[in-house]
Amino acid sequence: MCHCLLLTSLVIRPRQISVLFNVIRMMASNQSNSVEEDIKDKRPQFGNRFLTDPEQVFQHNAWDNVDWDEEQIQQAKEKVKANSSDFISQETQETYEREAGKNWDKFYSQHQNRFFKDRRWLFTEFPELAPTTDDSKELASTELSNEEKMNEKPVNDTGMCDKVTDDINVETNEQDNVESDILKEENQEGDDPFPGWRSNTRILEVGCGVGNTVFPILQTNIDDKLFIYCCDFSEVAVDLVKAHTDYNVNRCHAFVCDVTDTETPFPFPENSLDIIIMIFVLSAIKPERMQLTIDRLARHLKPGGRIVLRDYGRYDLAQLRFKKGRCLSENFYVRGDGTRVYFFTQDDLRELFTKAGLVEEQNLTDKRLQVNRGRQLTMYRVWIQCKYRKPDIS
Repeated sequence: MCHCLLLTSLVIRPRQISVLFNVIRMMASNQSNSVEEDIKDKRPQFGNRFLTDPEQVFQHNAWDNVDWDEEQIQQAKEKVKANSSDFISQETQETYEREAGKNWDKFYSQHQNRFFKDRRWLFTEFPELAPTTDDSKELASTELSNEEKMNEKPVNDTGMCDKVTDDINVETNEQDNVESDILKEENQEGDDPFPGWRSNTRILEVGCGVGNTVFPILQTNIDDKLFIYCCDFSEVAVDLVKAHTDYNVNRCHAFVCDVTDTETPFPFPENSLDIIIMIFVLSAIKPERMQLTIDRLARHLKPGGRIVLRDYGRYDLAQLRFKKGRCLSENFYVRGDGTRVYFFTQDDLRELFTKAGLVEEQNLTDKRLQVNRGRQLTMYRVWIQCKYRKPDIS
């Protein structure tokens, strides 16, 4: 009865309904803001969370720049020695090489776009990918405010902060003229000889998967002069990228490509790219083909252009978990689904990129301790992050 009277009262007083709704909305907003501010105050940002007291290891889900003691390093070496004592036969290795594309198609057919999360952390790890226009900067700032990931400069093995590079979109007039001359010489067929011809900034992502890097960039960088190429070995993955609601042929071109096959041309000429992104992709390539792959990619960079990379490091948890009988060659393994993975050292990557004529700007090891507080488990991850630049034309 009381509810009926209240409802009748509200129905016959529309002004009171409006006032009541406004009060409720203000209370909810204030409560939400208060909760958000409280979380911000209490939760340390990623990149600033260091484990100083081992007794507090389960206080958070992850710890940054965790040092390994000699005992832990030795244990890791012993595990790798044990799981790589016998290599898979050459015949079987050739089968994995031949069916690499098929295995990645199976992977993406099974997982679709549910396996990886969008990599919005890229903008803090690689400022070169961050927007340059004011509108895009404001949008990117909003997107990144929830990430809270590594706001400090990354620290290398010597304890020194790596140099934060300048925005690579700022080029000299001389470089612009050189680029224009090169492209005109190589392309004489029409006004638009290749996708993205009219763009000022061109990015290629190698091994794009289902677009977890491409679409965060397109969503936060609304500069209409930005164009992104993205390729993958898997036709299924590329089809998923093209089916995404944010895929726009005026800003993006997705294509199937085996980057190790030098006979297959890219849809753009050499000396035309500002940035090449390689996120956990070089490790999937057979070690004997890595150098020719980097050489080829380097030729397609503009003078001053960069390759940015993040990949698996030596003794990462994933390497230590492999059982005996899964090793193809030293530090190169095959997973149960037939996909392959290599685990790098900093020197491995330094040699690959400098042999391709690129200049090192960053090469660091990121040692992260991840924690499962529910199961009281600790997981040590090791990744390597690099930036290499193509020298300017003198």
